[in-house]
Order: sequence, then structure tokens, then C-alpha cells
Amino acid sequence: MTASHDQIKFAYWVPNVSGGLVISKIEQRTGWDIDYNRRLAQIAEQNGFDYALSQIRFTAGYGAEFQHEPVAFSHALLAATTKLKVIAALLPGPWNPAVAAKQIATISQLTEGRVAVNIVSGWFRGEFTAIGEPWLDHDERYRRSEEFIRALRGIWTQDNFTFRGDFYRFSDYTLKPKPAHPLPEIFQGGSSRAARDMAARVSDWYFTNGNSVAEIKKQVDDIRAKARANNHSVKIGVNAFAIARDTEAEARAVLDEIIVKADPEAVNAFGHEVKNAGKASPEGQGNWAQSSFEDLVQYNDGFKTNLIGTPEQIAERIVALKEVGVDLVLLGFLHFQEEVEYFGRRVIPLVRALEAKTAVHAEAAE
Repeated sequence: MTASHDQIKFAYWVPNVSGGLVISKIEQRTGWDIDYNRRLAQIAEQNGFDYALSQIRFTAGYGAEFQHEPVAFSHALLAATTKLKVIAALLPGPWNPAVAAKQIATISQLTEGRVAVNIVSGWFRGEFTAIGEPWLDHDERYRRSEEFIRALRGIWTQDNFTFRGDFYRFSDYTLKPKPAHPLPEIFQGGSSRAARDMAARVSDWYFTNGNSVAEIKKQVDDIRAKARANNHSVKIGVNAFAIARDTEAEARAVLDEIIVKADPEAVNAFGHEVKNAGKASPEGQGNWAQSSFEDLVQYNDGFKTNLIGTPEQIAERIVALKEVGVDLVLLGFLHFQEEVEYFGRRVIPLVRALEAKTAVHAEAAE
């Protein structure tokens, strides 16, 4: 896998859900309210971040008592910024693709194409039960998501759109106005075979949980090979929880404190649910199959990516991810406003310098 000459992109998790990004009783100077998030979006935009990802939750749990709806929240963040792209999470089932297509097309028109979507297939059965939504088998959820994506893209690009799927049907439907250009990018996550195969057929971007460079390379190579066979291309985003401090000892001490102050009941309950979800896949695994208690303290295995240390150490690890085909790093932080500013000021310039150095060497070798 050769590295791209394109610059790696940076995204952050929008804390539109209370409780922060770790299941721990450590202090988190992060707010879930709109005023905090508007300012955070502006800080991120001013400090080199390309995207923000709004979360979708319908029920409380694992320290997240309050949850703002992601599409409306994303629009509010877009209204407070001028360059940042905001990715709104959509959950097939509660969302119908016709409604979602129209919502996102309107926001795209109002923001000059700065909105994107993340299609979440769902892993928490209790959430679906609570809101009266049918719970499908693992691979059926991904089949529905694929139809959802095909419907979105068809509505956004075609007049007189007709589609006959198992979950969605359209007859001679024309949406006007369509989204602004560029069209909204379509993201999705998951590590199961069904998730990766779906990405290789229809998604613009694939998010994977945090992991080592070697394990991420295996996923990247697998998805890219399948995508090529489908005459499709897909970009890769990797989750990471960043702890950037002036010394490695300071950063490691923060990680230790997060783990020591973890909420065992909440972490174990989360682990039980996500591992059950993974066992329901045909291969008997999922995103969290190899996750330890410590890994699960950060919802999406963000500690595994090891962006913990000095700005120089973190920059080198990000470039190593890029070398195996990663196009974007999706970041969580303990204290979002101050740490997004620090990361943008201290880490991203080092990444850009290393990328430029790598590009010069690559051109010299050609």
C-alpha cells in the first residue's frame, strides 16, 4: 500500500451527547450544549480540522444522559462556521431515505455543500426496542444500510428516480433542489465482513475503530482490494483518542487516570452489549471483538491507535497511519476546546511538515 500525496485529514467527534468521549469519572471540561459546541467548531476550523462528526443516540446509557439530534445540531454548527464540513449521523429505520435526502439536500444548499452523512447501521438492540423500531439480524442491517445509501445517492443525482429494493421503493421520484456541489459525502463504520463489503461497494468513506498500524493495514488492504474489484474507490478514516502533552510522561499519566477512574459498571454494560452485537455477525466478531476493559473505556477503541504522547510522537504515528492508506483521523479528546486548539497548533503543523518531506522523497524516487 503506497501512501497518498494528498494531505491526511482531521475530524473530531462532536460532543452533542453528554458524558464526554470516555466512560470515566475523570474531570472532562467538555460541554454538550450548543454554545460550547459552536465555539468548539470555530476553534477546530481555525486550527486545521476538516470535519466534525455529530453522534446519534436515542436513549441514555454509559454516562450519556442527554443527546441532541445530530442533523439539526450539525446545521447549527455549520451556521457558526465557514469552512468546516459537518458529518451528520443517520440511522436507517428511524430515518426514511426520502426524508433524509431532502433534509440533507436543503442543508447542503444553505451551506454551500459543507454537509456530509454517516450511515449508522445500529448495534444496540435495546435502543431500537425502546423507540419501537424492528430489530434486524446483523447482515440484514447492513443490507438495509446499503439500500439506504443507494437511495440517497440516486435521489441526489437522478431525476425520475426509481428503485426496487427489499427495504425501500421509489417510483419516478424527482427531488428539487438537489444538493449543492460537491455532493454530500457518505461515511459508514463497522469492522465486520458485511460492513467492509458494503463500504467496498457503495460508501465514499469507511470508519474503523482504533487499532495498531499493522491491524489497520489489514483492513485497508482488504477494503481497497474489494473496492477495486467493484470498480469503486473508498477512503479510510480511523478513530483515535488523542492525549497530546508537552511530555510523554504527562500524557501517559492522563491515560492512567482515565482508566483508574473508569466506571466499571458502565464499561462492562457497554462491553456486554457491543460484544453481543459482534457475536451476531456470521463470523462471530465485530468492532469490539478483541477489546479489553481498558480499550472499552473509550467507546471506539481510541486508545489502541496510540496517539498519546508528545506532539512529535503523535505526528510520527499519524504519518505512519497515512503510509498504510489512512486518509483521515477521527479524534476524541478529554477537554475538547483547549485540546483541539493545542492539537491544531502543535500537532497538525508537524504532520504537514512530515508529509511534505515524505512527498519530496517520493518524487525523487520516481
